[in-house]
Amino acid sequence: MGYPHKLPGLVMSTGLLGAMLLGALSPAGAADYKQAPMLDEQVKAGKLPDVASRLPEHPYVETMVEGVGKYGGTLRTTILANGDQYNLTRTIANELLVRWDPQWKKVMPSLAEEFKASDDATTYTFKLRKGLKWSDGKPFTTDDIMFWYEDVFMNNALSPAKNPTFTVAGKPVKVTKIDDLTVEFKFESPYGLFLQQLAYGQGHLPVIYPKHYLSQFHEKYNKEGIPALLKANPAAGDWVALFNSKVSLTFQPPYWQNLALPTLNPWVLTVPYADSERVVATRNPYYWKVDTAGNQLPYIDGITWAKLDDPQLMALKMTSGEFDFAFRHINNSTFKSVLFDGQKTGNYHFVDVKDLPANDAVLLLNLNSTDPVKRKIFQNKDFRIALSHAINRQEIIDLVYVGQGAPAQVAVQPEHELFNEREAKQYTEYDPKRAAEILDKVMPKKDAEGFRLDETGKRFTINFMVADVFGLSYPDVMQMVQQYAKDVGVDIQLRTTDRARLNTMWSANEQDAYIWNCVGGLSEVYTDPRCYMPFQKADIFFAMKWSEWYSNHATGEEPPESIKALMAAYDKVNAAVTDDDRRQKMKEFLNLSADNFLNIGISRPMPKYMMTSNNLKNVVNGIPITGNLWHPAPTLTQWYFDKPAK
Repeated sequence: MGYPHKLPGLVMSTGLLGAMLLGALSPAGAADYKQAPMLDEQVKAGKLPDVASRLPEHPYVETMVEGVGKYGGTLRTTILANGDQYNLTRTIANELLVRWDPQWKKVMPSLAEEFKASDDATTYTFKLRKGLKWSDGKPFTTDDIMFWYEDVFMNNALSPAKNPTFTVAGKPVKVTKIDDLTVEFKFESPYGLFLQQLAYGQGHLPVIYPKHYLSQFHEKYNKEGIPALLKANPAAGDWVALFNSKVSLTFQPPYWQNLALPTLNPWVLTVPYADSERVVATRNPYYWKVDTAGNQLPYIDGITWAKLDDPQLMALKMTSGEFDFAFRHINNSTFKSVLFDGQKTGNYHFVDVKDLPANDAVLLLNLNSTDPVKRKIFQNKDFRIALSHAINRQEIIDLVYVGQGAPAQVAVQPEHELFNEREAKQYTEYDPKRAAEILDKVMPKKDAEGFRLDETGKRFTINFMVADVFGLSYPDVMQMVQQYAKDVGVDIQLRTTDRARLNTMWSANEQDAYIWNCVGGLSEVYTDPRCYMPFQKADIFFAMKWSEWYSNHATGEEPPESIKALMAAYDKVNAAVTDDDRRQKMKEFLNLSADNFLNIGISRPMPKYMMTSNNLKNVVNGIPITGNLWHPAPTLTQWYFDKPAK
């Protein structure tokens, strides 16, 4: 299976957009639906309705990778102990109004049975499947979507910054309920990328807020009862904190720690992320998808994630056969040889994953630092150019990544039609002499140890936050960068942290800098330009205040003209109605992004892989994945064990 080098087209890709009807057909009559054997006793005892009553009138019919599967078994996998909640999200939380097909080529209906868009790309109408239910059996209707919109998204206490998926040109969407199944999203200006955005993971917001459950924690609906709830939840100081402790805008830990929160996901938690040793989920009896023979999905009864602190231990447990599936943190050159040798003892094989981000290791200086001296220097493009020339990228790639990679900045991959050679290669030459010459103009004075002084006469020190994530050996990389920076007189101090702590810091805009990877290596760059401009998305925060301003001009800080021009260029990408126009506008945007040179990339990534048990079937070989195209959630419901454990 290939992956797209061109923009994945919408279903209505060119010339937008007449009315579209894409309702999934029922594979069988309601009387023919079947359920997992583990639910039989509950139905027989009257604790659950029969399977036809639990499914919507027209369930989503999953297209099988290999064929109809078998029920049973528990999928054993792993997760880092702290700050790895995104691994849960990628595994079981990808239920959206619309979705990408497994080949990442078109947008399809999902929870919405039908959708249509206006010719001018300003108005989108969605009709839900009739009979959808939350995991507790309560109906999912447009009232839940309106609860998200009116009481969460438009409530400034809960959403002071608006998610950019639901804004265009700084203006938030207006959502209107048509009836219990139909809802309209209307924008003030054309938003040709909205359906694509909605089909990625960040499109989850309208469908994760069960009104019947969460309204009890909302001041609008339960003002009289809030004091008693706060007394029972003393860690929450007010109703906003109480509400946010029950759910999360971006699948942060509270979402995975509240076992009472109803979901539309295929599995529901029974042991929360807060447990010290593991996370456990079991099948959602009200899940709304079936296979082509009318069997309610998922096939697999449950999932367990072993919480481990060390990626090396993950790899060793994979080779000893303790996991059926593993991907994140160990799918890189560091572990490939040991994992390759362990296939027989671990009873697994490699599966190709088309995961090509914009860069595997990126230095993200905080351009909105609260320290005015550091802010001024970080915002100085010449400083960033000098630091870039100071780094010996090939040496890092050879020593840390065993030769797997290539010196590069944050850029679209060379095989993609949007590849911009200048953006990829500028300032990547290892040239410490040139770096020093540039720095001599930015910070000419040095102390007795040769470190450069800032305008106040103090040593200029960057406190670099370093979390060991994705198996990309960031501590090792940063130790080398620290020495390269020292060679040209820049003091970098490393601060080791875990991802949870780093999440807290960047959310509060407290960091000087950190190292991370960057999405946007393939077509997802159209909808997720978080590394190419200040754009509010999870994980990448190098100019938070400008990002906030972009999504809502009443918040954050107004950026300088060069950044506003970059944002305006992306607005034109969003507003484009045809694929050709959108592609041209995107090239112009990427050129402008290269001019601004906001982040410092180190290594272009090589293709990734994952490991799955030889006993698992219906696994897509070569499935694409990006920062927002969460994997393997879109097809995991059809995975099955050829020989399920009894």
